[in-house]
Amino acid sequence: WRECARRTLRTRQRVAWVSALEPGPAENHALVRALARELEKVHVLPQTVLYIADAETFSGHEECHEQKKARKRNSKETALALEKLLPKRCQVLGLVTPGIVVTPMGSSSNQPQEIEEGEAGFALLFPKIDGVKIHTFHFSKDVKNRVFDESKFAEAGLKNNPDLRVVLLFGYNSWKTGATRFLHQIVNPLNEKSIILAGGQVESFTSLTSENIHAQPGDACGVVGLAFSGPQIQSATVLLDQDVADERTAEAAMQRLKAANIPEHNTIGFMFACVGRGYRHYKTKRNMEADAFRKFFPNVPLFGFFGHGEIGCDRIVTGNFVLRECNDIKDDLLHGYTTVMTLIHLGSTK
Repeated sequence: WRECARRTLRTRQRVAWVSALEPGPAENHALVRALARELEKVHVLPQTVLYIADAETFSGHEECHEQKKARKRNSKETALALEKLLPKRCQVLGLVTPGIVVTPMGSSSNQPQEIEEGEAGFALLFPKIDGVKIHTFHFSKDVKNRVFDESKFAEAGLKNNPDLRVVLLFGYNSWKTGATRFLHQIVNPLNEKSIILAGGQVESFTSLTSENIHAQPGDACGVVGLAFSGPQIQSATVLLDQDVADERTAEAAMQRLKAANIPEHNTIGFMFACVGRGYRHYKTKRNMEADAFRKFFPNVPLFGFFGHGEIGCDRIVTGNFVLRECNDIKDDLLHGYTTVMTLIHLGSTK
């Protein structure tokens, strides 16, 4: 890390650094080793990290060299091993999902991939970016109180924050009684026309460095996420509903996203899709939505996951922070059997 710090003094990199792990055979902490290899190439210290891996990566079986036999991989072990690779002051949010959407190495020369089966994962490492603040947050359901204390929004920077532009929300343990109601309590107050909301329901979250998540009950439910603040941020999102079921309608949705005119340099694409979509939804044709995105945004890396429910809608925030909306009705943000496509532009480089 000292060498990385020395390189930082010589580097003015503004874009997010990205590492990706392509699918491969089950190995002992494959995600950890892949991230370690890529960290050797980092030229700036990350301040915020979002990593997402499929459930097999965290709960599959690995060979225990001491005992020479297979044992079930421990999610906590994997998460802690990943966090040890990063600076102590780095904000880390780790998610476990049924499937992964990833552009290998974040390179425009690589096709984005919808990986619905097998081990895969990726990590996005954000350095300090002038004019941009990224922070993690976590709201867990309090079994003693049915009503959520909305003062926690302000504490998390999600209210009374004129620079707030994008909020990525991820619900976990959605099978738990009361989880859907709690998600509504979080989403509804944030359903403002001036910010982008996007995300979905994941299986679990494994890392949140601001608190000791391992001390919480394993069946607790809640919401974690990332908030992006800064006047230079631009964003847009579109919803692909159940009727989008072929190449033509998928590309029409991408055309709507393209029409937002979000700058594509220093921009990341996110795809949050239902596990019921993918190749099953498109009648065995794989990678349909990722390919459609690639057609219209060939230079924007795409990342995301297949989950158990989607958060988002059609919403565009332009450069002068004027929302192009047809009406003032609150948007319906919680969906099933849909895909949410989102662009986040972090500002132009100097």
